[in-house]
Amino acid sequence: MSRTSQRRRTLAALGVTFALVSVLGLTGAATRTATAPPVFTDGHGLTVVQQPSWLSGSERSFEFAVRTDEVAKYSAMAHQVPGEHVIVVTLPEGYDTSGDTRYPVQYHLHGHPDRPDNGLNQQMFEESTAGGVPLISVAPNGSGRGWYTNWVSPPAELGPQNWENFHLGQVIPFVDANLRTIAARDGRAISGHSMGGFGAFHYAESRPELFGYVGGFSGGLDLLNQAQRGAVLGSTQLSGSGTPTVPPDAIFGSPIWPLDTVWNEKSPAQHVASLHGMGVAMYTGNGGNLLDNPVQAIAESVVRDTNLVTRDHLLAAGIPHTFIDYGDGSTWAEGCNGKHAQPACLKADMNHFVGLLMAGLSHP
Repeated sequence: MSRTSQRRRTLAALGVTFALVSVLGLTGAATRTATAPPVFTDGHGLTVVQQPSWLSGSERSFEFAVRTDEVAKYSAMAHQVPGEHVIVVTLPEGYDTSGDTRYPVQYHLHGHPDRPDNGLNQQMFEESTAGGVPLISVAPNGSGRGWYTNWVSPPAELGPQNWENFHLGQVIPFVDANLRTIAARDGRAISGHSMGGFGAFHYAESRPELFGYVGGFSGGLDLLNQAQRGAVLGSTQLSGSGTPTVPPDAIFGSPIWPLDTVWNEKSPAQHVASLHGMGVAMYTGNGGNLLDNPVQAIAESVVRDTNLVTRDHLLAAGIPHTFIDYGDGSTWAEGCNGKHAQPACLKADMNHFVGLLMAGLSHP
């Protein structure tokens, strides 16, 4: 065989080998170009100061940051830039920025003291929507102690703390303008954990025209409960909740009767009437063994009491709802033992809630 013929046969063999490898996907890591996250445009009172970037190892979840005059500065925790609000988004598998498909959105509010980019949010969002569940998840910054309300007496050094205005009046229309959402009540839900559970129910009751479903994961729903009231007051004084700390009456005003009007008015448990026609779900444990992590056990026991009061008001108002009281967690999820803020419990809550959303919201 001539040298030229041998060379041609070798090149042909290499070509076949390369084609087979390509078909089998064995060169994907070397040849695939990563999809870029969406690019956001300023609007609705928000200025984008950090464009979306994928979170670790993901091409579904990204974070970006905005500024707003509604909360121009806040008590920042470690790794937060005062005044910059990080927002985390998880897109459905197969989301196409140029396509015609539109998706429902779940807004999920973090607890105290926490951040939207806490890692657990990404896990909950991606795991609960794996396998093609057509749902966008959005977690906005609520600060370590924002409490998802417009503060009554914010300290001068911080300025306005209008968290409710920021989230409902700015973040929601901003997301609708920049992502392929179903921008209607039947395409939108709100949920939250602990402080975020309070926020979810407070927002749903304040603006029922915005949401088709509300969910609370161990939410502190009754501000008339003195232990829950004490938790809010304590959050104002904990440096771990953000610096600077704030006066006890900064958020809801004086907690002492008869000056506690705002506390009473913004307590979700007693104001469920506006939830008529909305899907409602609550999840709570009982704290389990009090000798095992007593702080988290007592915390869950307190929020359970606030959920029971809310349930009673829902029943009295004739509002259909889902109430999952999983006790010590042994039958709810592996690794869940009924304590407050347990990842295993919260993941199970989210998985169940997303199932309700897919049955109750409009979606592709």
